[in-house]
Parts: sequence; structure tokens; C-alpha cells
Amino acid sequence: MATEKEFQTFEEFWPFYLGEHRDPLCRKLHFVGTSLALASLGAAAVTGNPLFALGAPIAGYGFAWYGHFIVERNRPATFTYPLWSLRGDFRMFKLTLQGKLDAEVTRLYGSSRPSADAPLQANS
Repeated sequence: MATEKEFQTFEEFWPFYLGEHRDPLCRKLHFVGTSLALASLGAAAVTGNPLFALGAPIAGYGFAWYGHFIVERNRPATFTYPLWSLRGDFRMFKLTLQGKLDAEVTRLYGSSRPSADAPLQANS
């Protein structure tokens, strides 16, 4: 049984987090889930109906966990690193909006679709 690595900073955690999202479909599912979660929170704020806010974690985690359990076949990092994983998800979301996520994966892994055992690149 492998022990979990203890990260000291988010920047140290980021390559690990992104490595858990190597399949482009998993990253797309995260983007959809985060978009729906943000829309749910927005609907709750605009309408004043807190029931919309209940949809945020269902949408966000539903799509993300499908991406991990079915697509990546790995365990979501949020189980071990909940706050850094949330921050990582928002970084992936931002990079996707900017059209820079594939370039970030390539920077860290040398390919926009690296294998699960691909090492980090020296330029990371």
C-alpha cells in the first residue's frame, strides 16, 4: 500500500493533481462539472433559492468523479487533498477557458495525452 505524498505548497501539488487528469475526456468532464456548479451557485444567488446551491456539489463532483472512476480509473485527489484539489480544479477551469490547459499538460508531461506512468519533464 503506497503512502500519500505530503506536499508543502500548492505549486508542488499542481503537477501531481494535473497528472491525475491525464485523459482529455476527464479534463473536459471536470470543466462541464465546474461550469454547472458555478451556474448552480449563480442561479441560487440570482433567484434567492438555496435549492439551486445544492446542485453545485452534485454537478461538480458527479462529472469529476465519473471522469476519475470510469475514464481515468483512479481515485479522486479530493479524498486526500480536498482544498488543494478544489484550487486545482479552478486552475484547470481557468486554463481551459484561456485555451492553455493542453499546453500546461505538455509542459509538465511532454504530451497533451501522456500515459499514466509518464514522468515529469525536466522543465517543470
